[in-house]
Amino acid sequence: MDSESTRRFVVQIHDARRMHFDFRLEVDGVLKSWAVPRGPSDNPSDKRLAVPTEDHPLEYREFEGVIPRNEQGSGTVIVWDQGTYRPTSHDLAGAPVPFAESLETGHATFWLDGAKLHGEFALTRFHIDDEDGTRGPEAWLLIKANDRQAVHDRPGTPDPYHARSARTGRTLHQVAVAEREGAG
Repeated sequence: MDSESTRRFVVQIHDARRMHFDFRLEVDGVLKSWAVPRGPSDNPSDKRLAVPTEDHPLEYREFEGVIPRNEQGSGTVIVWDQGTYRPTSHDLAGAPVPFAESLETGHATFWLDGAKLHGEFALTRFHIDDEDGTRGPEAWLLIKANDRQAVHDRPGTPDPYHARSARTGRTLHQVAVAEREGAG
């Protein structure tokens, strides 16, 4: 198992059928993943819907390019942010809770040290009930803690069309053009 201090995270912008951000945390040898339609925010007043997706292999942290049309998730991807994270979840007695366990129970807190995102965040699970009152699909909220790294005077999410990769400095458009021209 990976050490608590070397866990990695990545946030990719994915221009697929619908533009979204993929928020991925390294947990027990895979990238636990959520699609965040409006992107993570460093403003605590922004509560972002995070829809769980399938786990991805660790190598996917570095993926930047174009997924072909005939494949699932087709579209252009850039690495908007990357870095390390540190679990910060505790039980009622103040003892640390293993990160996978905090995700399993539906509330996980963690500290991000990324190129763009910094400070404490939380993922909290909820269910969207159907109109007839039956329990619907699982979803999560991704929320920035009100810490020193929080912003309050501006929107906390970048414009995905103008955002630049933390790995290469390229935009989605530049990655797509390079792929078409064979320069990957």
